[in-house]
Amino acid sequence: MKLIVGLGNPGKSYENTRHNIGFMVIDNYCLKYNLKITNKKFDGLYTETIINGEKVILLKPQKYMNLSGEVVRDFVKFFKIDINDILIINDDLDLDVGRYKLKSSGSSGGHNGLKNIELHLGTKNYKRLKIGISNNKLIETKDYVLGKFSKDELNLLNNIIIKTEDIINDFFKINFDLLMTKYNNNWYPIGIFLAYMEDFIWNFLIIYLI
Repeated sequence: MKLIVGLGNPGKSYENTRHNIGFMVIDNYCLKYNLKITNKKFDGLYTETIINGEKVILLKPQKYMNLSGEVVRDFVKFFKIDINDILIINDDLDLDVGRYKLKSSGSSGGHNGLKNIELHLGTKNYKRLKIGISNNKLIETKDYVLGKFSKDELNLLNNIIIKTEDIINDFFKINFDLLMTKYNNNWYPIGIFLAYMEDFIWNFLIIYLI
């Protein structure tokens, strides 16, 4: 079983704010595949589905961002999910709008949601998809992340949000190192080749050797 978590703050006043990009990604994915994220458990909204033959939970924690880790911890414990099968989707001030980056581990980078997840999972070694929201040094960070995107920013973000559909689907098909190679740092053509070569090899082994 895998767990995909989009981070954000609950409530209408926070909809479409920079800090809620994780919610936006989950909502888009559910809309694309006609999933209803209406189940409630442990202060989280979630849905269950099957992707590439594997059971998946898509989760939006309904506690405030700095308490997100409590909800993630409760889902991990209840559903007995391995730490390697978790993907956290969060906003990132250090990436420009229109950019994204997959990471297999690392520090929170000052992100309060990630800090709380690290606290409650007891490790920094969890996978994440960081989506850029840029930064504005003239505005207090708290006010900036809780501000809404401009029209130009939303145009850039829509392209990224659509691409996250492929990233999430590939999370179930190829190992994470290849996933990072495929999507990070503009190595997209090489990444595609490596990913498909892995699929080809596995299919060959299944058909001819197993």
